[in-house]
Amino acid sequence: MNFLRGVMGGQSAGPQHTEAETIQKLCDRVASSTLLDDRRDAVRALKSLSKKYRLEVGIQAMEHLIHVLQTDRSDSEIIGYALDTLFNIISNDEEEEVDDVEEENSTRQSEDLGSQFTEIFIKQQENVTLLLSLLEEFDFHVRWPGVKLLTSLLKQLGPQVQQIILVSPMGVSRLMDLLADSREVIRNDGVLLLQALTRSNGAIQKIVAFENAFERLLDIITEEGNSDGGIVVEDCLILLQNLLKNNNSNQNFFKEGSYIQRMKPWFEVGDENSGWSAQKVTNLHLMLQLVRVLVSPTNPPGATSSCQKAMFQCGLLQQLCTILMATGVHADILTETINTVSEVIRGCQVNQDYFASVNAPSNPPRPAIVVLLMSMVNERQPFVLRCAVLYCFQCFLYKNQKGQGEIVSTLLPSTIDATGNSVSAGQLLCGGLFSADSLSNWCAAVALAHALQENATQKEQLLRVQLATSIGNPPVSLLQQCTNILSQGSKIQTRVGLLMLLCTWLSNCPIAVTHFLHNSANVPFLTGQIAENLGEEEQLVQGLCALLLGISIYFNDNSLESYMKEKLKQLIEKRIGKENFIEKLGFISKHELYSRASQKPQPNFPSPEYMIFDHEFTKLVKELEGVITKAIYKSSEEDKKEEEVKKTLEQHDNIVTHYKNVIREQDLQLEELKQQISTLKCQNEQLQTAVTQQVSQIQQHKDQYNLLKVQLGKDNQHQVSSSDGAQMNGIQPEEIGRLREEIEELKSNQELLQSQLAEKDSLIENLKSSLTTPGTNEATASAGESEQIAELKQELTTLKSQLISQSGEITKLQTEKQELLQKTEAFAKSVPVPVESETVIAAKTADVEGRLSALLQETEELKNEIKALSEERDAIKEQLDSSNSTIAILQNERNKLEVDITDSKKEQDDLLVLLADQDQKIFSLKNKLKEFGHPIEEEDELESGDQDDEDDEDEDDSKDQSHIQL
Repeated sequence: MNFLRGVMGGQSAGPQHTEAETIQKLCDRVASSTLLDDRRDAVRALKSLSKKYRLEVGIQAMEHLIHVLQTDRSDSEIIGYALDTLFNIISNDEEEEVDDVEEENSTRQSEDLGSQFTEIFIKQQENVTLLLSLLEEFDFHVRWPGVKLLTSLLKQLGPQVQQIILVSPMGVSRLMDLLADSREVIRNDGVLLLQALTRSNGAIQKIVAFENAFERLLDIITEEGNSDGGIVVEDCLILLQNLLKNNNSNQNFFKEGSYIQRMKPWFEVGDENSGWSAQKVTNLHLMLQLVRVLVSPTNPPGATSSCQKAMFQCGLLQQLCTILMATGVHADILTETINTVSEVIRGCQVNQDYFASVNAPSNPPRPAIVVLLMSMVNERQPFVLRCAVLYCFQCFLYKNQKGQGEIVSTLLPSTIDATGNSVSAGQLLCGGLFSADSLSNWCAAVALAHALQENATQKEQLLRVQLATSIGNPPVSLLQQCTNILSQGSKIQTRVGLLMLLCTWLSNCPIAVTHFLHNSANVPFLTGQIAENLGEEEQLVQGLCALLLGISIYFNDNSLESYMKEKLKQLIEKRIGKENFIEKLGFISKHELYSRASQKPQPNFPSPEYMIFDHEFTKLVKELEGVITKAIYKSSEEDKKEEEVKKTLEQHDNIVTHYKNVIREQDLQLEELKQQISTLKCQNEQLQTAVTQQVSQIQQHKDQYNLLKVQLGKDNQHQVSSSDGAQMNGIQPEEIGRLREEIEELKSNQELLQSQLAEKDSLIENLKSSLTTPGTNEATASAGESEQIAELKQELTTLKSQLISQSGEITKLQTEKQELLQKTEAFAKSVPVPVESETVIAAKTADVEGRLSALLQETEELKNEIKALSEERDAIKEQLDSSNSTIAILQNERNKLEVDITDSKKEQDDLLVLLADQDQKIFSLKNKLKEFGHPIEEEDELESGDQDDEDDEDEDDSKDQSHIQL
């Protein structure tokens, strides 16, 4: 403690001699007294002196107070006094008012004392462990001072105390129990303790999160009234930010736990939004920041995207847009809401589409984008609000080609509203681009540049935009008007914005470069700006002009003879000098504001004067600075050789692409044929099973017919021996009905076989059409299809034999039926008629004659049906004959296809030889390029490797085809 005694000796005003003696006596009483009451009184007295005489009490009493915590745990009162005393010693919170002159010195001295006493306390890690164990006590006089003391320790030496708690068994879990305490004072101070505990420590943040901290904190926020709550809500929100910020694991756990859905009620505001309290503004501000933590551009893209989708699905984005369009919202909240909506929609197509559909509650309704742009180009709006709107517009267009097209389309002549009743986003951007306010010029130029970012189509479309500068003068293009304003010598901020727009516009767009160079005044203006020796303020403009001229060279397609690449480089060498040009180009990346803008996408500037660079533009500069430098130093011969190599490589790429497409088409056709063959196989199996079932059914019918014939013979014998004619008349129709049912079943079986034969004919037609289709893929599959045709031919032969056998059976059944009819008629004549009265005999005779006539009619119908079945059988035979002829024709076509396969194989061999020669030429050209020192990109080598692989695949395919033919 010698260094503390030195601090004590250095104080200007120390305690009186009597107070020092009193503190010493009290410490002796705490150490030596045997009665608990005496020790308790001594500790209470030390507590009362600890605020005024902090240094002396800390030096003399800390060791005794720690000993009290260890030995007197049974008495909660003395433990509470000891904890309060230690808190007063370590804490830097001063209640006494200090004069302004002495405030700074006193604060610094107090902080030194707090950190020194904290270091003494935590030097023995057991002291922190002891304090954690005391927090398990439910007594208010023990737990609350313990929470305050541990919070003070974390504030003084946070990382060291965090490490001790982290290695302590169940240390973090004990502290999490504070959030469940029913006493609000302890619960609220527990939140403050966890704030200090989780600050900048990812391991503790994960443990706290998995101890159900999110659920408990969100419950507290809900109980306190969400945004209408007090400072407790603010503390909970700060703790949530500590747990989620830059912690991907906790962010994923928060999303997977469906806690994003519980954030939606926070942003439910009423119609009357004026008169918010300062605490509500603070709470809403923290809530919006918490949403931004989950969708920050610095997070991993996958995590950000999933959170964005969850916010749209639960309606959180819709709620934020409601606040955005509400009236009377506090300016700070409105600005932060715009920034929050910006990051929720950034790079998420679904959210961007929804934001594009949001309308402001105006009459008539206007899109939210238009309303926001009106604020951005209005110089009377606050600076931070204009920056937020610009950020929102940038996020709306980020990776959103659909939105970019919609913005550019509002500038095209076909979409402009001729009535002038409504203003579009494009008109607002043009108005801001050419207004008198330099900040509006810069914001509009950057916003329009984002509408062209990585979108060559919109760069070409924007060339069609025509502007009417004044009445009576012809319209000029937007590109020309931008260069006209540059040449007029406007403010630096305006010129920087226009140059950034032009650089973005011309990059990767040779057509735009041609339009730019077509104006003969542009190149002299740029060279004049670069060649002049201007002050430091103009150096940035010179660098941007050099970048624009370099883009005009690098992306020049040499379509203008007067401004070809080589002529422009000669112009630079004569008027500027290559070294001077490269030096001016380097002014951009060396600017002090360049690195600041390259860090984050959000345009966050302290004042309008710092608003110079855009984040996306810094990426473009980093990408183009090196290639432009190389392009400037290349000679004309190297350019020509490079162009020749590029053309050769393009031709090679075109050839390779063509054959890749051919191979891809052939693969698709082969897949289709394979699917057709598999389908035919399945149908063949089904037909075979159907034929088997038909054979079994025919056998069953034969057995049933034989059984009926035997039964009919027995019945005839019984009827001859019987004298009752009524029994005969009852049996005969039943037997004939059975015969009719049998003939009907045979007829249905024959129709089923005929339908199966028709299906076979359709399959043969499909095979015929597939075989007649030209192409090497069909030649490859012809061998397999010939086998399939042979199988089908064999199946047709089998069906033919089955039909012949069935026709024989039908003929046999017809003869047997005729015999039965003859026997029936003979039997009817041989039966004697008993002698009865004339009336009874007449009635029976009429009855028998009616039945006989009905039977004869049915017999005639059956004969007709049998005749029709025989005709259908003949037709089936004719179809079989035609099928045989079709098979013979297909056999001839297969022979022709085999000849075509041989020819296509020869053509493929010729193509392989051609590709080998082409690869040899490319290899020699690459060697020449290496000799000239031109670096060969890895993509070229990879493409040549891919070509070799494709050649090998072609050779394998040709081998497979020859194997199939064999």
